[in-house]
Amino acid sequence: MDRPAVKIFHYKDKEQSSNLLLQLNGLRQENILTDVSLCSGNTEIPCHRNVLVSSSPYFRAMFCNNFIETHQTKIDLQGITSAILSSVIDYVYTGLVSISMDTVLPLMQAASMLQFGRLFEACSSFLQEQLSPDNCLSMIRLSEILNCNSLRDKAKEMAMKSFSDVSASEDLCELSLPELMGYLEDDGLYAEEEQVFETLVAWIHHDPLSRRGAISDLFKKVRLRHIHPTYLFQFIANDPLIQSSTLCAELIESVRRLMFSVNTKCVGDTAVDFKPLWVAPRRYSSHDMLVVVGGRKNSEQTSREALVFDERSETWQQLAKLPIRLYKASYVALHSVLYVIGGLTTNTKTCQVSTTVYTLSLKTNQWRTAESMLTPRFAHQSVSYLHFIFVLGGLGPDRRLTDSAERYNSMFNQWEAMAPMPEAVLHPAVAASNQRIYVFGGEDAMQNPVRIIQVYHIARNMWSRMENRTVKNVSAPAAIVDDKIYIIGGYTRRVIAYDTKANRFIKCANLKERRMHHSATVLNNKVYVTGGRHISGNDVIEDSDNFDCYDPKTDTWTSKGPLPYKLFDHGSLTLTYVSNHGQNHG
Repeated sequence: MDRPAVKIFHYKDKEQSSNLLLQLNGLRQENILTDVSLCSGNTEIPCHRNVLVSSSPYFRAMFCNNFIETHQTKIDLQGITSAILSSVIDYVYTGLVSISMDTVLPLMQAASMLQFGRLFEACSSFLQEQLSPDNCLSMIRLSEILNCNSLRDKAKEMAMKSFSDVSASEDLCELSLPELMGYLEDDGLYAEEEQVFETLVAWIHHDPLSRRGAISDLFKKVRLRHIHPTYLFQFIANDPLIQSSTLCAELIESVRRLMFSVNTKCVGDTAVDFKPLWVAPRRYSSHDMLVVVGGRKNSEQTSREALVFDERSETWQQLAKLPIRLYKASYVALHSVLYVIGGLTTNTKTCQVSTTVYTLSLKTNQWRTAESMLTPRFAHQSVSYLHFIFVLGGLGPDRRLTDSAERYNSMFNQWEAMAPMPEAVLHPAVAASNQRIYVFGGEDAMQNPVRIIQVYHIARNMWSRMENRTVKNVSAPAAIVDDKIYIIGGYTRRVIAYDTKANRFIKCANLKERRMHHSATVLNNKVYVTGGRHISGNDVIEDSDNFDCYDPKTDTWTSKGPLPYKLFDHGSLTLTYVSNHGQNHG
């Protein structure tokens, strides 16, 4: 007969370990079986060697390695006060300790010396909770003295993310040159370049005699490409510190030449190796956001709404409304500012063709007026390139199609006339690339499609034109990814990419339906297409709330869900938003 299988019961007494500590602590307090006293000043605390050895590598080494202390009954612990020693011993026997701002540093030093790792980290956690922009630089110093990586990492993260507050603190001016350089060259700094410049100037002015010589090394850390030209050429270039340095003056001159000649070939002509400085990326603090503005909403009147798409949460948020209703204005982004240019005013008694320019930055979320255009126009096209905005064609005050063009120079805050277009067209697709502006197709005054590409050479202020049978787009936007200009729809489902280098067209995946009066922009190397009107299966024109994304790498379209409302003839732009950590742009 088989014997029944022997059952084994694994019992774990959950109270045994904590109960044991309690009993040991009771024995210590009654001085029973204690075999060593830890001394600080006049205070002696009786303990059990085996408890100390079990709790810390420091005591294990002391009592188990034939050192002199092995045979001593009293151990004097230098550099630890009696109150702190008492707290540490209580912690060893109970696992409990009270940490305050008064005790945290001596406690941390004792924990470090006696090798109580978890107590050391508990003190670090306490200090991390006290972190603020005002004290994080001091905490970094402290963390280095204490050799505490967890505190240093957390304090450094705060210094990077709250740099605008930190840069105003007294501690910043106490940084050494290598420390300041470390911050300013970091891609992870949450700061705008203007602020980076102001910070280094304040640091030098704190001790001008010994620090003036550092100006050129520090100035190289400012990413000049991402500074608004007006600020760079009017404010920074005239700063006495900058003018006192040949190298700084050369750097500014390199930027000036680069922008004026509109030709990147001159980057190498300077004595300074300017290329790495020019291509330094925007810092981590900024991210690109998609903004939709104006247009005709829900088939009704022109819209004053502006919306921003939050890619992370895939939600739309409202921005401040346009000050006025505008019919067929043009929309463009430059230096992270949204420009709404011209248009027909519809909420006045008489419809006026406008020269007004409205601007909005995500940072302030307020509309302002900028310098007005030279010529009133609506149904025109705008495109930005380097520090210019180019405005092309459209309808003038007489409602007639015009070939006139003008450009806004943000460096001097002024508009200037350009050579007129070879052929006046309405609703072409426009894109700027490689020192040129490309104007594809559109229609003439009789609403016939125009099968040409018009090319404006920016540096020479000259136009050329090319006949091309492939071009037949009307009311289609263009978008650029990797030197290719994508023309999306335009009374057709067709999407084509123009390779500017090879001067040829490539066919891309079609849209789902024939689409026009929509808008497109590029975000993270993908093309986002918003709204417009489409022609349904019954040849009926309907307004659209579609929001679609095209990925050039895979040549595929995906839907991003609907817009908050149906919209056409609007602007769709990508704006760079520099966030102050923890603040919303809304």
